[in-house]
Amino acid sequence: MTKLPQFHSLRGAAIEAIRSADLHQKTELAQEAARRWQGRKLSLRSPLDRAVPERPGRPARPMLTPPTQVKRRSLGSLKGRIALLHAIAHIELNAVDLALDIVARFASEPVPNSFFDGWMQVAFEEAKHFRMVRQRLNDLGADYGDLPAHDGLWQAAHDTRNDLTARLAVVPLILEARGLDVTPPLRAKMRETGDHESASVLDVIYEDEKGHVAVGAKWFRFLCAPQKKDPAATFQALVRANFRGPLKAPFNDVARAEAGLTPSFYRSMTASTNI
Repeated sequence: MTKLPQFHSLRGAAIEAIRSADLHQKTELAQEAARRWQGRKLSLRSPLDRAVPERPGRPARPMLTPPTQVKRRSLGSLKGRIALLHAIAHIELNAVDLALDIVARFASEPVPNSFFDGWMQVAFEEAKHFRMVRQRLNDLGADYGDLPAHDGLWQAAHDTRNDLTARLAVVPLILEARGLDVTPPLRAKMRETGDHESASVLDVIYEDEKGHVAVGAKWFRFLCAPQKKDPAATFQALVRANFRGPLKAPFNDVARAEAGLTPSFYRSMTASTNI
């Protein structure tokens, strides 16, 4: 059993998990905090909570590089499948910290406790995903940290650290939603190569990610409602202000709509580049 650091509230637990550079401890703490919160055994905040860190704790490896320097390999080879799984593990690890950061950084926002219920469920599942992908890497004779990875995902958290509505627009409604677009063809290619075990891991991730986008869409609309803001127009304005790069087609319109993210949000932005 991993020894967990002391914490006094949900925010405190989220902060300790973000800070941890021990990835087993980080994921275990995220899940334990979710269990205690959902069992109503934790308060939301405590004066004893430490400050939210600017960056999450990370081990010495993998080496972080610009996204343009991360090589792409064919899924037809074992090295290619390992490279893809390593990239997914890196995404899922960042997703753990992103979910925890929403809880920790915005714990004083005027939102109901059910907001934190949703995001701790997301954190629990992202921790599960990271462990599943890492175990699959181990099965293939590799591990997380063996290859370089890029640091672009955490930039989204830094850029939206002062605005919850912007955070929801960029993280669940762009970055998480992108997973709904790219995962189905990737798992199909995995099955074509005969790697059914890796494809099964992607099946679990894909189904859970629909719920994560739905949590983001629900609370984005919730925050728009009191000010009578149109959610789609607000999303587009926030994306232009806070997201670097275009929204990339093709889109999985069906899965996105099931999660509450309809084409009116993103279709008009497909070809636009935001600076």
